[in-house]
Amino acid sequence: MSDIADRIAAAKKQVENLKAQVSMAQGEKTNGFKGMKDIATGKGSQLGTTLKVRRTLKGHFGKVYAMHWSGNSKELVSASQDGKLIVWDAINNIKLQAIPLRSSWVMTCAFEQSRGGMVACGGLDNLCSIYQLNQPQVLRSFRELAAHDGYLSCCRFIAENQILTSSGDQTCMLWDIEMGQAKQTFKEHDGDVMSLSVLPSVDVNMFISGSCDSLAKVWDIRTGKCTMTLRGHESDINSVVLFPDGKCFGTGSDDTTCRFFDMRACAQVTEFRSDNIVCGITSVSFSRSGRVLFAGYDDYNCLGWDILGSGTDKHCFQLQGHENRVSCVGVAPSGEALCTGSWDTLLKIWA
Repeated sequence: MSDIADRIAAAKKQVENLKAQVSMAQGEKTNGFKGMKDIATGKGSQLGTTLKVRRTLKGHFGKVYAMHWSGNSKELVSASQDGKLIVWDAINNIKLQAIPLRSSWVMTCAFEQSRGGMVACGGLDNLCSIYQLNQPQVLRSFRELAAHDGYLSCCRFIAENQILTSSGDQTCMLWDIEMGQAKQTFKEHDGDVMSLSVLPSVDVNMFISGSCDSLAKVWDIRTGKCTMTLRGHESDINSVVLFPDGKCFGTGSDDTTCRFFDMRACAQVTEFRSDNIVCGITSVSFSRSGRVLFAGYDDYNCLGWDILGSGTDKHCFQLQGHENRVSCVGVAPSGEALCTGSWDTLLKIWA
């Protein structure tokens, strides 16, 4: 037993030495180079005034776990553990549909972006359920996609007949909705895959994923292979979001930081942290220009970080108003509004 303990201690020491070497190599790369903040000084206008709550969407009776805007930036769908999927007219504060779910343990939802005729959801039932909105009252799902061996953590449409899902079984899947079958399986993560992000309008063949193995991966949908692995986080990655140009992405993690990665450099560009933040990030979303990265936190706040900042600067926005964990954030495709959802059962529209 002592021999095994000695070998474990030696392996731990070797890991620490390797980490120190990696940090030194990264420091040598950046030595002498100006930071993003220095390069951008004087080139960008000041950010606008504080965002205010314009609408409060009341209708759920349980914790709101997820929300997603439609492509027209007017409607959104929200999922709650009261067993309901609600489709809202967010501008006029009207409930358009209240869809009863077979399982109340829902974790994600998605709005089809091109025509807005379908929504999807999933959770601890291991299924991705698709609902068509072309009827006065939706009572049953149009398709139930079953192949994952773990909970469904995230889903996103990439076309009217295709959807991507991520799961606690450490995989992502691409589905043919009409056939109800998985077309491709993506499996290189070593932990639960918590989030994925795709921009079909920019690149329909690429998506990114974040996992409990603390890694973010870039995938080629055509080959089913991982083309890039980005390291930096020290704990679970709960949320990932692509930058509007599709060449960068942001992440939020349980290690209390948000990070900004550039795929062209295959490296982390900025880390957003504060000594006052001691809780994890649940969800992240970019403003339409990409200048601000909004993040929802376990401490009931939503913060906005300036991408042109140094990462250690004070956040540029602090949105307070929820009375429990902010579980989801999303900027409308038009960029005109931000929605936050919380365990306090409410969704708030900020502008």
